[in-house]
Amino acid sequence: MFNRMKRITLAAGFFISVGPGWVQAEVPDVATDIAPVQSLVARVMGDLGAPSVIVRPGASPHGYAMRPSEAGNLQNADAIFWIGSALTPWLEDAIISLAPDASVMQLLEVTGTHVLTFRTGAEFGPHNHEGEDHGGQDPHAWLDPRNAQVWLDVIAKRLGALDPENAQTYRANAEAGRAGIAALEAELDQTLAPIRDAPYVVFHDALHYFEDRFKLAAVGAIALSDASDPGPARVAEVRRIVQEKGVRCVLSEPAFNPSLVQTVVEGSDARTALVDPMGSDIAPGAEFYPALLRSISAALTGCLS
Repeated sequence: MFNRMKRITLAAGFFISVGPGWVQAEVPDVATDIAPVQSLVARVMGDLGAPSVIVRPGASPHGYAMRPSEAGNLQNADAIFWIGSALTPWLEDAIISLAPDASVMQLLEVTGTHVLTFRTGAEFGPHNHEGEDHGGQDPHAWLDPRNAQVWLDVIAKRLGALDPENAQTYRANAEAGRAGIAALEAELDQTLAPIRDAPYVVFHDALHYFEDRFKLAAVGAIALSDASDPGPARVAEVRRIVQEKGVRCVLSEPAFNPSLVQTVVEGSDARTALVDPMGSDIAPGAEFYPALLRSISAALTGCLS
């Protein structure tokens, strides 16, 4: 296959002969799992190429049936960057069967990545996270901007190894991206400071990384996970939390039942706001990532101010 021949060429750093004449080695074909990862890879690649995204916007990444075009992008990939099986458990087998020779990187396993676990209780513990009821590994790690900075660096190194001719460009793009995200973190830290201690409830524990980085005061979650609706007992428990803790905002998400949020806030002064940790309505590309974090910040400040 062409992409396999291309990989050998890039690794060697030479040219290949394909019939008459010589052809310069090409930029690797890259596939990513979700839009936030695609955005970071796009930032590193810059004008050299456009990475594909497997999970289309608005779809759940946890259980997903690929379209033929998406399976084709995976099969043609020289490099694959994905969060890991904690987010897309079905993708591991797909990579093995469709792209066995691709260079694969699971970002949750990258050294330096700050990894948290899910909080499974209806009520969260204090900011120091001690004594909380923890579930499995939380895959929403892209919502910590410092993880994104770490990933930009390793993405650049991996692409540079596959494409030595453009390694310097990848490094420069990653360096500029890290500086931009550092500035974004400082901006959001200042924006979120006035609401830092304002209590709010999330639909499910998808914003843990964002909350942890910016020291926000989430006090509970309506649902145990995004796989099922909560039972009556849990809804009643969250209603109690809203009343007793003076919760000022309850967040909903696009993929979940909004009536549950209305049930939780009924009889209280809490507002509601929509937040999307996947950024389904944001245009894909290099600017997606900062737009995503700003959208979450805007939702919180608008609801809690």
